[in-house]
Amino acid sequence: MAGLTWTTFSAPSRFEPLAGKLIPWLWALTAVFALAGLWVGFAIAPTDFQQGQSYRIIFIHVPAAWMSMVLYVAMAFWASIGWAFRVKLASMVARAIAPTGALFTFLALWTGALWGKPTWGTWWVWDARLTSELILLFLYLGFIALVEAIDDPVRGDHAGALLALVGVVNVPIIYFSVKWWNTLHQGSSISMTAAPKMASTMLTSMLLMTIAFWAYAFAVVFARTRAVILERERDAQWVQALARSAR
Repeated sequence: MAGLTWTTFSAPSRFEPLAGKLIPWLWALTAVFALAGLWVGFAIAPTDFQQGQSYRIIFIHVPAAWMSMVLYVAMAFWASIGWAFRVKLASMVARAIAPTGALFTFLALWTGALWGKPTWGTWWVWDARLTSELILLFLYLGFIALVEAIDDPVRGDHAGALLALVGVVNVPIIYFSVKWWNTLHQGSSISMTAAPKMASTMLTSMLLMTIAFWAYAFAVVFARTRAVILERERDAQWVQALARSAR
């Protein structure tokens, strides 16, 4: 392992086999932590004294909302690295993140609607938090559409990076919206500077589901990155050799 640095696997030819080895372990982690998180959240955690059983959607909704924001920042980061330093793999990773980020954003909005109906009496309100999260979904979809619409992959990567960087401003708006405006959406129950406002079993379930979502995101993004690598590098000798060995 001597001589390995963080740039060792920045070459697509080195990242592709590494990702292939990690993906099965990531899927296993996803299954274990998701089952544990759902069990704690739906079978052990107590009923909320105000919202009853309907509150349990938070064990999916909140981690999905976290992931939607974190993945957008990660997508913008890798897209900008690929654009600024012409790192092919970084741009490929950005493309691979976008569909997963869009999925988590949709899941956050959908579960939020399921939670909002019994809580607010309606599926949707033009609340600052909900509206900015919807904008995030459009940003993800816009990124995907833009990079796929441009035939030249390099030009597509650069255009996508510009859109992703402009859209980053929406992430702090989502996060701080409940503090900046008078919204229906409740404030954060977890803070780095204060004790949690929920039972320990509720917090445990939420953290377990967050780890499961992280593992899922890595597994899917790695798998999609491998597909992008093989498509773009199909004329490279190492891909040709890999194709011959698979026959």
